[in-house]
Amino acid sequence: MTTIGQADEETSEANFNSDREKIPVFPPDTLDELLELSRFIQVHTEPGFLVGPDGEKTPLSAEVYEVLRQVIEAMRRGRAILVSSQGLFLTTQEAADFLGVSRPTLVKLLEEGTIAFEKPNRHRRVRLQDLVDFQQRRRIERKQVLNQLTEEASELGLYDGSPDDYKDALREVRQRRSQSDHKA
Repeated sequence: MTTIGQADEETSEANFNSDREKIPVFPPDTLDELLELSRFIQVHTEPGFLVGPDGEKTPLSAEVYEVLRQVIEAMRRGRAILVSSQGLFLTTQEAADFLGVSRPTLVKLLEEGTIAFEKPNRHRRVRLQDLVDFQQRRRIERKQVLNQLTEEASELGLYDGSPDDYKDALREVRQRRSQSDHKA
């Protein structure tokens, strides 16, 4: 049985999901204000306050500040933003979309035990945190394999330098990128 409060909340959530969250927001035509905001948020790493036009202040939670930081960084890089609310549990299609894989691929990962899931009824549900953990594990695994392949290629003479030379060059490139990102 659904109570009136629950029905209102569900209707409100449905309206939010169907209307506002599907509208991408593009970076402004002139990036001057965005660059200034980006520099500000890089210097101030702790959440502060949101100040309204009338001077009223309200504190920002760490979670809201982190979302704001990510939005500013993406827009600074010229990317459009699409903020989407996600439940703690996702359907298999939502989980597949989140990972950028097909639904059959996701189901295979679930059935192999690579990603945990629950099956409260006929349908599988995947915790968002399990998907994030899976992404992090995959990122680490890919990095380890790439490092191993690079070392093997260097040992076979496919690179002129030693593995340490390659690591130093890679570190230098990453530093240059980081510096150019901060200057932009």
